[in-house]
Amino acid sequence: MKNMAKDNVVLRFEKVSFEYGHKKPILDEVSFSMRGGSKVTLMGQNGAGKSSLFKLITGEMKPQSGRVSLDRDATVAIGRQTIPRDQLDLTVEAFFVQFFSGKDWELPMRIKDVLEVVHLPMPALTKKIGEFSGGQQARLLLASALIQNPDILLLDEPTNNLDYEGIAHLTQFLIDYEKTCIVISHDAEFLNSFTHGVLYLDVFTHKIEQYTGDYYDVVEEIAKRIAKAQSENVRLERTIQEKKDQANVFANKGGKLRGVAKRMRTLAADLEENKVDVRQEDRTLPAFEIPCAEPVGPIVTIKTVSVLTELGQAIKRVDLVLKKNMHLLVSGPNGIGKSTFLEALASGDTERAHITEGVKVGYYRQDFSTLDFESTVMDTLLLVMAEKSQELAYQIAAKFLIPAELMQNKVESLSEGQKGLLMFARLYAEKPDLLILDEPTNHINFRHLPVIAEALDTYKGAMILVSHVPDFVAQIRIDEVLDLESLS
Repeated sequence: MKNMAKDNVVLRFEKVSFEYGHKKPILDEVSFSMRGGSKVTLMGQNGAGKSSLFKLITGEMKPQSGRVSLDRDATVAIGRQTIPRDQLDLTVEAFFVQFFSGKDWELPMRIKDVLEVVHLPMPALTKKIGEFSGGQQARLLLASALIQNPDILLLDEPTNNLDYEGIAHLTQFLIDYEKTCIVISHDAEFLNSFTHGVLYLDVFTHKIEQYTGDYYDVVEEIAKRIAKAQSENVRLERTIQEKKDQANVFANKGGKLRGVAKRMRTLAADLEENKVDVRQEDRTLPAFEIPCAEPVGPIVTIKTVSVLTELGQAIKRVDLVLKKNMHLLVSGPNGIGKSTFLEALASGDTERAHITEGVKVGYYRQDFSTLDFESTVMDTLLLVMAEKSQELAYQIAAKFLIPAELMQNKVESLSEGQKGLLMFARLYAEKPDLLILDEPTNHINFRHLPVIAEALDTYKGAMILVSHVPDFVAQIRIDEVLDLESLS
């Protein structure tokens, strides 16, 4: 396969409009182009339609109008956020066959090569995908895109579930990658290490703005534009009010002055039209606290943990008691058993731990599988609320940036980022005494992370946390660390 010349335009959107579902506009006459070898970030609020834009590039979705065109010889591959549930029973070999167009005998070696890039030891080809940890599945997803050796590589939140070593390997791969790459990510450090610019999808105007340069500079430039729009609105508001006040004065005087009053009102209406809609996607999560009953005495006694060693599964004694206001960090590399351990705790496995009777457990699972995807957003919140008030459910959802119009939608229709915010809304409504959190930053907009970190830092119940984001963990008070690697 020939390389796309670096000065060639390999991808072009020409006045592309796209609606998702019924009257949910994503793109409105969007135009932009990308040259071969360029590496850009795709930014925008949770739910703006970033994943939909990827599907337009791959051809999985078609625009209502306009044209998406690729260089005639260009190939496209996408590293998705999650492995579809119906593929978890596939073997490693069957999973990769879907993405490989070479000769059958070449497949095992190509799998080994791409797994090396994503820092995953070569497993048995007969091993089932569902037997891998969340972090290992994230690596398999990346590898499924890389095995295609595409001219345009699309990565959707590729650092989710990856540990520090995994992110370092991926970063170096992308720095060395000579072809075109578009990445959706909320990991600022990761993005800034290899991207040349930003495609910014505005959830309000449904347009794409193209920026070049340092990721942080782009974020700052966007913030300045928002501040400028806000101050312009304040100035216009003042002038509009003045014109309305004058119109009232002239109208009350009657006679010919009524005509002047009418002109004043028309002028006020015209000025109203000039107001800029401040971007909704730049709203940050307001500060919140996860309430709890603050029980007295031990909340959970952790007895044992199952870790994966070079010789297989091993049960290790821990004997750790968590009381109220105690925060435990569970650490260790991908695949050692962190998620399995948290799942065992949340499910009440008495071999692993004893949870004091009456303690309410709140569990944030990294794949959101504790949510019923067929249930509505409203019912999801009402299910855990002591007071079954729809009005209160609307208030809680709004606090977590979930708009009223989504409340009757099924959970499955939400973006991954919105599902993450719904998980936090549910924990807020649930008021748990024990909080179990497995990678709670996955899919969440980076603007919200300091707010979430503060909520966890001040949480007064017992908390058990797994996170591979050092900057996030550094903002949270940690009282105990359970390092599974040191036990193995």
